[in-house]
Amino acid sequence: MNQLLILGAGGHGKVMAEAAEAKGVWDNIAFLDDRYAMLDGSLRWPVLGKIEHAGQFVSGFSHATVAVGDSRKRLEWLGILASHGFKIPALIHPKAWVSPSASLAEGCVVMANATVQADARLGRGCIVNTGASVDHDCRLGEGVHICPGASIGGEVTVGNGSWLGIGCSVIQGIRIGGHVTVGAGAAVISDIGDCLTVVGVPARGTSRGME
Repeated sequence: MNQLLILGAGGHGKVMAEAAEAKGVWDNIAFLDDRYAMLDGSLRWPVLGKIEHAGQFVSGFSHATVAVGDSRKRLEWLGILASHGFKIPALIHPKAWVSPSASLAEGCVVMANATVQADARLGRGCIVNTGASVDHDCRLGEGVHICPGASIGGEVTVGNGSWLGIGCSVIQGIRIGGHVTVGAGAAVISDIGDCLTVVGVPARGTSRGME
């Protein structure tokens, strides 16, 4: 039996659970969440305990993944799950398109109506959210989040932990550093260094970068 345990039962977790459910390969889907006492019984899927108790469920669940928005925490918990012996799948909604030549590392998720094109490479724990597009030969580092409706041109490189906001656009060949925030609706037409926040059309840095 294929049983999937998801860490984090917030909005992103619910969308991930529905994507997994739509795939039709899981016999059972359940959550762990630190709000266990409040959530148990309030969702369509059971909430079995707190995230810190994940290791206690390895005998009952073949697979596990993480639905936590913070990239550092997401990657940390993916590592913990692997150390416990869980298999960590890449989840792809059946209404997404992922090229057969693309590569998705463990813990990635591609949501409905999203596209990942030829020879794109996605690192561990990446999110390609609803309706987003990652074009050919892109390289996404670990923990990258491409938000709903964002469009990433061909041969773009994005460093670890970067967050590309809703509806932003990145032209082909751009290099974006690690832990960058690109604001919603921004148009990125030049390279961005590490740990910066950029907004606007064209995208420009703000006085407040990520730490």
